[in-house]
Amino acid sequence: MHHQKALKQLIEGNRRFAAMKQKHPHQTHAHRQELVEGQHPFAAILSCSDSRVPSEIVFDQGLGDLFIVRTAGHTIDDLVIASLEYAVFVLKVSLIMVVGHEQCGAVTAVLTGQELPGHLPALAHHLNPALESIDTQADHAIETAIKINSCYTARTLINHSEVLRQATEADQLRIVPAYYDLKTGVIELLA
Repeated sequence: MHHQKALKQLIEGNRRFAAMKQKHPHQTHAHRQELVEGQHPFAAILSCSDSRVPSEIVFDQGLGDLFIVRTAGHTIDDLVIASLEYAVFVLKVSLIMVVGHEQCGAVTAVLTGQELPGHLPALAHHLNPALESIDTQADHAIETAIKINSCYTARTLINHSEVLRQATEADQLRIVPAYYDLKTGVIELLA
């Protein structure tokens, strides 16, 4: 599926979800049996692990439709990049959407300088480059930071992956940053 059609399908599904008019596609026993032969998702979603932003639900999609990678603050490392390369190179998805969301705890913790125990400083290390230019005293600083982080992640995927960069340059792939509003349920495209 071409990335324009994939993006349209995601946005239409999100608008159904926001309006509470979901179709719940591809959730039958018969469809589940069809997927035993293999998967053919039309898009990949890199999103935050936040329990309020489950991709299949907020995009009104079903089994086999989306290839999902979730990490706190949608941070990326080699395993995340490899997972998305698999989606593009092997599964032939033509769209990756990077979904940031309102009230992201990971971005908020880093931006406000909260002390982070255990392995959480590694999360801050991954988020800091996107957030270092944010004026923490500005109105809507956290919302701005979340949107900037989504755009930064989308750019970083292209800059750190030859597979994703080549697919993008060949117009076989589009990587789109987005922002999810918890109150309305609406996905806003950022680029």
